[in-house]
Amino acid sequence: MKLFYASLIGLFLSNSMLAQENITYQKPSKEILALTEFDRAPSVSMDSKKQYLLLSYRNTYKTLEELNDEEMKLAGLRINPITNISSTVTYINNLKLRKIKDTDDIQVKGLPTNPRITNLSWSPDESKIAFTHTATNGVELWLMDVGTATAKKISNNYLNANIGNPISWFKDSKELLVRMLPEDRPALINPKDNIPLGPIISTAVEGTVSQNRTYQDLLKNKTDEINFENLTTSELYRIDLNGNKTLFKKSDMYVGESFSPDGNYLLITTLERPFSYIVPLSRFPMKSIVYTTTGKEVKNVNDVPLNEIIPKGFMAVREGKRNMAWRADEAATLYYVTALDHGDPAEIVSFRDELFTWKAPFEQAPTSLVKIPQRYNRIIWGDQKTAVLYDHWYDTRNLKTYLLDPSKASNNITVVFDRNSQDLYSDPGNFETVKNNFDRYVLAKENNHLFLIGEGHTPQGQKPFIEELSLKTLKTKRLYTSDLKDKKETIFSIEDFKKGKVLVSLESSSDYPNYFFRNIHKKNDIQAITHFKNPFESIKNVYKEVIKYTREDGVELSGTLYLPENYDRNAKKEKLPLLIWAYPTEYKDKNSAGQTSSNPNEFTFPYYGSFVYWVTKGYAILDHASFPIIGEGTEEPNDTYIKQLVANGKAAIDAVDNLGYIDRKKVGVGGHSYGAFMTANLLTHSDLFAVGIARSGAYNRTLTPFGFQREQRNYWEAPEVYNSMSPFMTADKMKTPMLLVHGEADNNPGTFTLQTERYFQALKGLGAPVRMVILPKESHSYVAKENILHLLWEQDQFLEKYLK
Repeated sequence: MKLFYASLIGLFLSNSMLAQENITYQKPSKEILALTEFDRAPSVSMDSKKQYLLLSYRNTYKTLEELNDEEMKLAGLRINPITNISSTVTYINNLKLRKIKDTDDIQVKGLPTNPRITNLSWSPDESKIAFTHTATNGVELWLMDVGTATAKKISNNYLNANIGNPISWFKDSKELLVRMLPEDRPALINPKDNIPLGPIISTAVEGTVSQNRTYQDLLKNKTDEINFENLTTSELYRIDLNGNKTLFKKSDMYVGESFSPDGNYLLITTLERPFSYIVPLSRFPMKSIVYTTTGKEVKNVNDVPLNEIIPKGFMAVREGKRNMAWRADEAATLYYVTALDHGDPAEIVSFRDELFTWKAPFEQAPTSLVKIPQRYNRIIWGDQKTAVLYDHWYDTRNLKTYLLDPSKASNNITVVFDRNSQDLYSDPGNFETVKNNFDRYVLAKENNHLFLIGEGHTPQGQKPFIEELSLKTLKTKRLYTSDLKDKKETIFSIEDFKKGKVLVSLESSSDYPNYFFRNIHKKNDIQAITHFKNPFESIKNVYKEVIKYTREDGVELSGTLYLPENYDRNAKKEKLPLLIWAYPTEYKDKNSAGQTSSNPNEFTFPYYGSFVYWVTKGYAILDHASFPIIGEGTEEPNDTYIKQLVANGKAAIDAVDNLGYIDRKKVGVGGHSYGAFMTANLLTHSDLFAVGIARSGAYNRTLTPFGFQREQRNYWEAPEVYNSMSPFMTADKMKTPMLLVHGEADNNPGTFTLQTERYFQALKGLGAPVRMVILPKESHSYVAKENILHLLWEQDQFLEKYLK
């Protein structure tokens, strides 16, 4: 058998090979396999008072058996129709609790056999945690008591989790509002059993221009419509902590339930007909009604029509009320925005959006709070006198932060920060929030100051910080800067403003991230909370460095360089093969494009989405190499995409070659999704690389004619851009060995599996040295262990043949 596989390896790119290979799943070499066989550290959740730690454990990988579960693809959803939950969910298989002041974890008792847990939800008083367990025939409701670390099932009825989390807590923490399967739900229709009564017909409104992306998993026919409605229909029940249930609302297509901060009102959103065959459910008609907690209707607050037609551009929005939600700082006040430019970014107006508030019980008309110059981004409520508002505009990459007084309707909002959203070095950070008396997160405000926590990227490296912002002067004062040289620090929250107690994590390239309490007023006053170990000991001593270099036009670039553990960097006698992994990013200015967020002290976590594994096989690795595509002024980035792409690749190779480490004739490049598109173009339009690995990409941009990635123009506005950027159009020029990989069930807009299949057929027909691997059952990201291990084997064999 070994000889048989060896012969296959030697032949798998022969132009004379016409048949498919009958090959079973393989595993990579022992060096790589050692890094794939590990137990994933638990995810961590804490209560707001930071008294309890919840540890959630997951399997490192899924299995093909899991991916083979029954699945229906409808309106952008992927649903398991047997269990009535998303087929893409990743389950938790164990739960533990710990008091933060203690050192020992407590195993939660009473968990279901073979737990498949998700939808964890802390009660408002944080004494309980509700969650769902997916049993063989449906989703069950479970409850955990935090104080006793004990779980129990509290309902024998199955929940409907097909549209997200089906659980909402009442404010008193004594009851839950739950979406349940209707007992009289009709049986689903098997499309094969349903003979159509006529053709499928769609119509366009004459003269109406719209620009929709190429969505996947859409409804296709009347059978899909019926099944979709059946699968998304639920009944709403009130369930107490003992499992007693009362019908709250009869069957409907519920997609959202949200209690007001005071707990006296409930905003419920339902899907409505007609459905669409060209957009997903997020653009279906919806109705939002506010009820009392006894179920009495108070007000229909929003009717959203079917949204198939939308203007061109990333700043285009639908007309009508958008972003409707409860104000966090008031008992029961809704807020929303509406477009003042008909949602069309091409219109020239002074203000793009208008922000309204609407106080329950909605007997008076909504109040206009402020008109917004650019497109609404988000708002953080504080109190009656303070809120922080953000707007943005993609074409200029501008992001503004405003200070707003919600007590008065006025257009005199104050600009606090005005910056390029892609300018990492000018990022002021995120405003800290705390829970108010409604148990909602609002702006942290102390002595007329707000607080900012920043990642702290600078030309000299990353220096996370905490600042206070004076509401009187709008000036900032630095309270803390992380000055660690050998570790990366991430600041999560401020736990005690007076004492200076903050929650952070610390990590290094070989130290797994762990949580700590730090006192920023006292140097070296730090208390460990978790003690997770490094699961990748075999690469803890590899050399890691963030290198900076310059493109031929002066743009500064960077990447994280890895060298094998025993490589002599001083002698440099051995010239290593180099692997570059990258993903292109569009910018509007060279300054932002030249900035870096890479940190050499970030924990090295090898996974299938990079080349880091191959540092154990004697390769040099340049990970996260900068591949900016810049279009300044009126020029769009993609106008010179190929030229800039090749310049990025050459600069990366030159940089590592100038260090004396590599054989520049043995350089490979790879990428996933848009990185795969990049890889195909680099191999086609340059002779820089000896091999390429392209995974789950799109190679013919005429199949995504209404925009792709960050390109806003459609094909008919810029046909030369679409054609010149499409490696499919120049397949006759591609002569470099390339491994094409794609998931069989890709769900990402635009990256249909067909893209790889058709590109492979073109390359094969033109005699290019190419191999295609389709991973069964996988979506855009790969999750099954069998597929991931085989992918690594394929890549390893391919690289050994063409680089080693």
